[in-house]
Amino acid sequence: MASLRFPPKADSRLQRLVDRNTEGGLTPDEREQLEPLVELSESLSLVRAEALKLLNRRPA
Repeated sequence: MASLRFPPKADSRLQRLVDRNTEGGLTPDEREQLEPLVELSESLSLVRAEALKLLNRRPA
């Protein structure tokens, strides 16, 4: 669990959508794609942080 990461393809898509959102250029379809990716990314981060805490380690 401590090494859990967002898959590279999904991470790349998330970053592109976040960048477009920052620029204000998201389409409604892209906005629908962005929301669950952000939620999943946040959930993975929380699970990873908890695992690292339990292992008494710091993030790499």
